[in-house]
Amino acid sequence: MIDLRILREDPDQVRASQRARGEDQGVVDRLLSLDAERRSAIATADQLRAEHKALGKQIGKASGDEREALLAKGKELAAQVKEAEVEQSRASDEFEQLHRTVPNLIIDGVPAGGEDDFEVLKQVGTPREFDFTPRDHLDLGERLGAIDMERGAKVSGARFYFLTGVGAQLQLALLNMAAAQAGATGFELMVPPVLVRPEIMGGTGFLGAHADEVYNLGADDLYLVGTSEVPLAGYHADEIIDLGAGAKRYAGWSTCFRREAGSYGKDTRGILRVHQFDKIEMFVYCKPEDAESEHEKLLAFEEDMLAKIEVPYRVIDTAAGDLGTSAARKYDCEAWVPTQETYRELTSTSNCTTFQARRLGVRYRDAGGKPQTVATLNGTLATTRWLVAILENHQLADGSVRVPEAMRPFLGGREVLSPVGE
Repeated sequence: MIDLRILREDPDQVRASQRARGEDQGVVDRLLSLDAERRSAIATADQLRAEHKALGKQIGKASGDEREALLAKGKELAAQVKEAEVEQSRASDEFEQLHRTVPNLIIDGVPAGGEDDFEVLKQVGTPREFDFTPRDHLDLGERLGAIDMERGAKVSGARFYFLTGVGAQLQLALLNMAAAQAGATGFELMVPPVLVRPEIMGGTGFLGAHADEVYNLGADDLYLVGTSEVPLAGYHADEIIDLGAGAKRYAGWSTCFRREAGSYGKDTRGILRVHQFDKIEMFVYCKPEDAESEHEKLLAFEEDMLAKIEVPYRVIDTAAGDLGTSAARKYDCEAWVPTQETYRELTSTSNCTTFQARRLGVRYRDAGGKPQTVATLNGTLATTRWLVAILENHQLADGSVRVPEAMRPFLGGREVLSPVGE
């Protein structure tokens, strides 16, 4: 949730953020009105409770007619307290519901606009010029015996697949390389649960505008995660954590699930947009004043991984209207996909400031010992989708694929993946 202090002291900042996102600015005035109503109801209830308590002391000292009169007044006050508490509960619930719908405040400098209004921050590498007609990743994957979409659909339906043989080995090599980098750069590797409670999924901001993207197990009241950001964000829920030695950094290796609602007809070929994939996700808890520098570090770690798979890529500053509910700023790294002749997202890293932690109750103690809300950040270190860029960018004319040098130790030293039967 957004910081109420900012809402009250600088509502124009909230309006500007809503405007840049393409969201309703009128929610600010409604929220301020409900906040005033809620605070008034709390004050009224508190005052009546205090009066009722004081009256109780008077009754204990009174006798005769005075006592009877005070008892009658006490009964009347008790009814007023009950009514005031009902009003306080109603006003607080209405305020809370609206408060939770307001997305995080964007950071100064984030481009305004929608999906196509991003800013390219840098471009690394040059797209390869082929002296043959390049094959797409599915054609290559089938020739290598690495991807089986047909049986994936037979077993589970559209947008499911099997990674077979060298395909499974290639994914494990990629993720193990990412895990090794995470460990070497100070992240604690974790394998988190992939089913979470509603309060954890909602706390991270995934049950708002994009709730239809999430798989829900209604019989168990649990959600399948689309990223290990969710369980890692919930790991310290309702705790006061120690940040005295610096930020806490975790890297979660998990299978992820996304319904891909609203993507009918998009990227239906191959494994670019699927319902299930594996991923290593970085997650950071830090002091709010350190969040922007931590964000730059996460981006640098992602670029280190992209350098290891030797593909051309660009870094974009995502426009406000394309940010998720929790993100105040998001950088995407997009790799060149030769057969599509365009860049496609491989990583994203988001600075969620205090938005998620405020919902989840994650705090730290400041220099004076007072509890304060932490900031949270996340970033992709590797995922199944990377196989698309690896296969297409490193293909050879005969349908084989060169293994990037940094990956070879994680793939038994293999330098080239050859088509099945060759």
